[in-house]
Amino acid sequence: MKSLNGIIQFSKLWLVAQKRLYSTRNILKLSERGLYNDIFPNTAASEITNLLNKSPQCVYAGFDPTASSLHVGNLLVIINLLHWQRGGHNVIALLGGATGYIGDPSGRSTDRVALQSGVIQENIASIKKNLEVVFENHHKYIWPKHEDELKPLRIVNNETWYRDINSIQFVSDIGRNFRMGTMLLKQSVQTRINSQIGMSFTEFAYQIFQAYDWLHLLKEYDCRFQIGGSDQMGNISAGHELISRTAKKNVYGLTLPLVTTEEGDKFGKSAGNAIWLDPQKTSPFSLYQYFVRTKDSEVERLLKLFTFYSSGEIKDIMYKHKQHPEQRYPQTCLADQLTTLVHGEEGLAKALKTTDAIYSKDVKSLVGLSPDDLEQMFQGAPVVTLMLSPGITILELGLKAKCFSTESDAMRIIQAGGFYINHQRMKKIDEIVTESAHILPNLMSLLRVGKRNYYIVKWQT
Repeated sequence: MKSLNGIIQFSKLWLVAQKRLYSTRNILKLSERGLYNDIFPNTAASEITNLLNKSPQCVYAGFDPTASSLHVGNLLVIINLLHWQRGGHNVIALLGGATGYIGDPSGRSTDRVALQSGVIQENIASIKKNLEVVFENHHKYIWPKHEDELKPLRIVNNETWYRDINSIQFVSDIGRNFRMGTMLLKQSVQTRINSQIGMSFTEFAYQIFQAYDWLHLLKEYDCRFQIGGSDQMGNISAGHELISRTAKKNVYGLTLPLVTTEEGDKFGKSAGNAIWLDPQKTSPFSLYQYFVRTKDSEVERLLKLFTFYSSGEIKDIMYKHKQHPEQRYPQTCLADQLTTLVHGEEGLAKALKTTDAIYSKDVKSLVGLSPDDLEQMFQGAPVVTLMLSPGITILELGLKAKCFSTESDAMRIIQAGGFYINHQRMKKIDEIVTESAHILPNLMSLLRVGKRNYYIVKWQT
């Protein structure tokens, strides 16, 4: 296990190395890294390349306010937008303040739960902050300082243009450009119509609104490109059809691959739970650990998809890994860059500090922590307050802290070596708890049962 100072030093060297990170104006070259699944129209690759090389273009991606934070599953779209920004293009993030009331059926087997207006507004504000923080961290910590200044991210909310649109006029002017046969053939529609639950008209109409969003952005910002997940091809093609009929301009859609684990699970889930970008919902440590635990068989692909290392650098990283696989060097590179992108240098430092506190077997890693640090690092760990009464034993401490359900369980686990206080294994059930041996200078004790079940004790003396 590296010491905390060693890990921080490695991170500083990594930040210096960012001056060689990958960027290109011709975004289609990202296909070499596996970043694109499909191009629409599929015959437009050379046309797109000419446009990208000729002058800065405008691209957008949409984010509906279905939750109070974006999650790791959204990162591929965000990182793709950052690649466009690095290539000198104009980038728009569209927040679905209006479409959030409707719900995108793509990738869904049931209707989305209708959200109240107040919830949507709160989610919009939180997602806006997620995006601003990631783009700011990229500019501050990852984008080379000697390079040209990046064009700023533009964040728009589609509620601002739907607010003043008359519904009758919208159906008359926009709705007439869509054909039922084409709409019914969309995969997201077919999947739902053929299911037992069926599909509401509300979600059926979603593709019309996403199509109009693109038309609006084309008129306002000459936005000719849209990117989205692989499940968005139906909505992207709907926008292409609307623009072809009304604006008579060539526009292009690019979809990104659906990233899954070897087991077929959705990327960005840990034990079935989403890994959020909001540090209040998922700590920097948990985000860091999610990536540092990446399997050897998956890490090279994730380095290509989620980092800004060049292809040559990734080859070097993987070569070092083959020499010393036990060091998990590519996983550390992946976790360092993504934690810095999402939470900044301060977040990475917290993640590394927590990693050292948890996995170091040395009690010294805990000595300098404040009570707030300890509680934040071990989020979710039960916290109990106990009086330090003379003569309390290890067994009694474990029971009072509710580490065990029964006394017999406590005796069995402690005597088998499965109980720890401040990283030190305790095997004597009758050992007396003392301030010098079992309590940290901050008057707290970190208890652990097994490998990952933590409990925090606050002592009153």
